[in-house]
Amino acid sequence: MADYLLALVLLLTAWPATLLAQGGGPAGHGGRAQALGNASATLSGEVWAGSNNAAGLGSLTRPTAGLYAENRYLIPSLNVAAAAVALPLGVVEPPAAGLPAQASRGVLGFEAQRFGGVLYNETKLAAAYGYRLGVVSIGGRLEALQVSFQDLGSRRALVASLGGQADILPRRLTLGVYLYNLTQARLASYQDERVPTVLRAGLAYRPGKQVLLLAEAEKDVERAAGLKAGIEYLPTAAVAVRLGYTSLGQQATGGVGLRAGNFQLDYAAGWHTALGLSQYFSVGWQWSKAEPNK
Repeated sequence: MADYLLALVLLLTAWPATLLAQGGGPAGHGGRAQALGNASATLSGEVWAGSNNAAGLGSLTRPTAGLYAENRYLIPSLNVAAAAVALPLGVVEPPAAGLPAQASRGVLGFEAQRFGGVLYNETKLAAAYGYRLGVVSIGGRLEALQVSFQDLGSRRALVASLGGQADILPRRLTLGVYLYNLTQARLASYQDERVPTVLRAGLAYRPGKQVLLLAEAEKDVERAAGLKAGIEYLPTAAVAVRLGYTSLGQQATGGVGLRAGNFQLDYAAGWHTALGLSQYFSVGWQWSKAEPNK
C-alpha cells in the first residue's frame, strides 16, 4: 500500500517534470529511445516509431513485433508494459538514387500499452501509419486513451497525432517533427481537463557510420519547453552504446543494444537526482526477408 500512496504523491506533485511520458502525454517507447534521453522524433526503421513518431514507420521493410517494459524509480505501481507490431504494405521497392528501400504502400502499426497500478492506471490502444516518399516521411497515429482512478471511475478520449521526418542531407542530417494530440482531446469537462498537447522537434546528425548525434526540443502548450540530447556509438554492427539527457525530467540515461539474427535487444537505465533509478527494456523481432520489387 505504501508503494501506491507514494506513486499517487508522485503523480500529483512530480507529474509535470518527470512523468509527462505517461499521464496522458506522449510516451517514449523502446530501450533505444530511452537510452538516448527520449530524443526520438528523428528515429526511424523500428517498431517503436509508431509511438515516438509515426513518420519513422515508413522506413521499415520487414514485419516487426516488439515488447517493452519500463519501471520508474523502482516503484511497481509506475510500471509500463507495451506490445507493438508493424506491417509493411505492398511490395518493397529497392534502393534507388541514394535512397533506402521502402514499402510501396507504407507501413501500418498497432500498439497496446498499460501504465500504473490499482489506484491509478492508463490504457492505450493505438493504430499508426507511416509512409516514405523520397527524402520525406509522414505519419499519423490515433489512440484510444482510458484513464482510471480506483473508486472514482474512468475517463476516455481519442487522441490524434501527426509527424514528419526529412533528410536535409541524405544519410547525414535528418529533421523530425511530431505533434501529439493536435485536437486537444478533453478528458473531463470539470476545469476543462485535457490531454496534454506536445510539440517535439529534433535533429539527427551522423558524422560517420558508427556515430549518431541527437538534439531535440519539446514544448507542452501549457508548460515550459525542455531539451533532450543523445549519442549512439556502434563499435560493431551488432552492438550499440548510448547516452542521453532530458532537462524536463532532469534525468541522465544510458544503455546498450544488441542485435542477434532477427532479434534486437535494448536496455536503458535512467538516474534522477531526487527520485532515483528507472529501467527500460525492449525486444524486437523481424520475420521474413525483405524482397525488393525488381
